Amino acid sequence: MTWEQALQAWQTNQPPRHYLSITDLNPKTARAVLDLAHAMKRATRQGIELFRFERPTAFALIFEKPSLRTRVTLEVGLYQMGAHGVYLTQNDIQMGKREAVMDIARNLGRWVQGVIARVFYHSVLHELAQFAGVPVINALSDHEHPCQALADWMTIEEYKGNRPLTVAWVGDGNNVCHSFMLLSALLGHSVRIATPEGYEPDPQVLQQARAWGSVYLTHDPEEAVAGADVVYTDVWVSMGYETEREIRMRQFAPFQVNEALMRHALPDAIVLHCLPARRGEEITDAVLDGPQSAVWDQAENRLHTQKALIALLCHSQGQNP
Repeated sequence: MTWEQALQAWQTNQPPRHYLSITDLNPKTARAVLDLAHAMKRATRQGIELFRFERPTAFALIFEKPSLRTRVTLEVGLYQMGAHGVYLTQNDIQMGKREAVMDIARNLGRWVQGVIARVFYHSVLHELAQFAGVPVINALSDHEHPCQALADWMTIEEYKGNRPLTVAWVGDGNNVCHSFMLLSALLGHSVRIATPEGYEPDPQVLQQARAWGSVYLTHDPEEAVAGADVVYTDVWVSMGYETEREIRMRQFAPFQVNEALMRHALPDAIVLHCLPARRGEEITDAVLDGPQSAVWDQAENRLHTQKALIALLCHSQGQNP
């Protein structure tokens, strides 16, 4: 796919102004991002960039939570496309404390061409989008991690092609689970979710995913993984839930992705983990470092999918005339 083809597919299919949730996409805009990301990865490895900003361009990178993959892939991706990221921590701006979120948004909108925010509360993203006047991208919130889901599906397509699949999520029904479940259903795949009782995905998110496609919820990890093409897990104790660590470790122990569980999946199934991983907890070394692991490709693909998303979202709104 060329840049021009991707842009046309994006612009002619009701593109969003912001990317706060998978629900901002439809099957065709999601397809445009993924197809462009695949093309960008191939081109970048040949020393070519399919897209570069044509004028000085800056993005505010608001990080209330620490990050390795999100920060590095965003800063490197922006640099590769000729843009600049201004990194702002909670200590720098203290959103909602030192200054109201709406006022921060109004200021940033006068200086930068986009805002990318990794925040504690999803409501903050909506306020930034309401008042900034420039595109806002969710780089993680308590409700969703939609940039991660794009990288997940780019990785799956590299291994499995673009065909209907059965994918299994094993563990906590958290923000990453929400976005992966939604995008999987949106793209027409069969989803199985296995969580301990009391840790299921948000009912409204589950309802939306089921409106788009086949989503099955169980409390039996073996049932979820049986015959699956993809097995995905995440940490049992996400940021903000550290006080629950002891009880979560007991309740999630049967949901470890290990060699015994993987024997229930298809022989050529791949394993995903958004990282960072707690080795020996939600996933064993043998699986994480084993031949079925696609985790490192998945981490790399954060770079390519975010570049594609930023290019399409901002160019279509006149940020690169």
